[in-house]
Amino acid sequence: MKKISLFIAFMSMCALMVSASQAQTTAQPIVIKFSHVVATDTPKGKAAEYFKKLAEERTNGRVKVEVYANSALYKDKEEMEALQLGSVQMLAPSLAKFGPLGVKEFEVFDVPYILQDYEALHKVTTGPAGAKLLKLLEPKGILGLAYWDNGFKVMSANKPLKRPEDMRGLKVRIQSSKVLDAQMRALKAIPQVMAFSEVYQALQTGVVDGTENPPSNMYTQKMHEVQKYCTLTNHGYLGYAVIVNKKFWEGLPPDIRKILDQAMVEATEYNNEIAKKDNDDALAAIKASGRTEIYTPTEEERKAWIAALKPVHKEVEPRIGKEIINDFYKATGQQ
Repeated sequence: MKKISLFIAFMSMCALMVSASQAQTTAQPIVIKFSHVVATDTPKGKAAEYFKKLAEERTNGRVKVEVYANSALYKDKEEMEALQLGSVQMLAPSLAKFGPLGVKEFEVFDVPYILQDYEALHKVTTGPAGAKLLKLLEPKGILGLAYWDNGFKVMSANKPLKRPEDMRGLKVRIQSSKVLDAQMRALKAIPQVMAFSEVYQALQTGVVDGTENPPSNMYTQKMHEVQKYCTLTNHGYLGYAVIVNKKFWEGLPPDIRKILDQAMVEATEYNNEIAKKDNDDALAAIKASGRTEIYTPTEEERKAWIAALKPVHKEVEPRIGKEIINDFYKATGQQ
């Protein structure tokens, strides 16, 4: 009788172990929907896929990252609300998108010629000035995890743009940013706010005359097919902040969150390494296509672009805040 009892106890224990094992293997993974509006083969698109790879491998399938590129899930104007509602968990919007959200301080990144090069940029994004801006998102239910580079912007149109006065009267697509609006008006151009996914058709049909984009965006969205001229003004920076729903992120198991935080660090390094190369390669591909003439301003012409846009710094000071602008000046050695 005792042997039978021991056997039953042993079999019960085995059944519990099998049941626990099955429960673990059949447990639903934590799903992170990562939505963005650019192509998969851009720096941001590649970095999103890299984050997915690291996250899924290192959590042994406990996390599943679903990446939705090219506005497949939400367009520009919809994605931020979707994040706040929890319909998606992760975004990487361009920094200009935070102005309409009510965090207008981020529009400092749109100030023309406030960032001279990548070295100056990274002094901001990896330093206290960048961290200070991310903290401003938290009252909106959003956590900022990292800054991802795209690149410095060029101007394009169907007419040569050698000097700032060549912009006069052109309808130019911009993101929704009061600073970008002021920038175009300073050049006597007509700013047109438009979703990124709609720009190619708008250029093709003449709804807008030109754009400002890093070369990688211009090339992957085939804008060079409908723009005859491109000028390497490098007047402004386009970058992204990787953000998550605060409640979701803070509700993750601590061990999972630690793994994902490290995956984001590595994805950020990967993104920033490839961003400049992708833009250089895209510029070469645009040139090789023969559809768009690439123009590099002379030193005198570059000074003219800087002079035409410098007044924007003072004009947008009341909106962004003098302190924020000075943080950038200080970080980049402009004062």
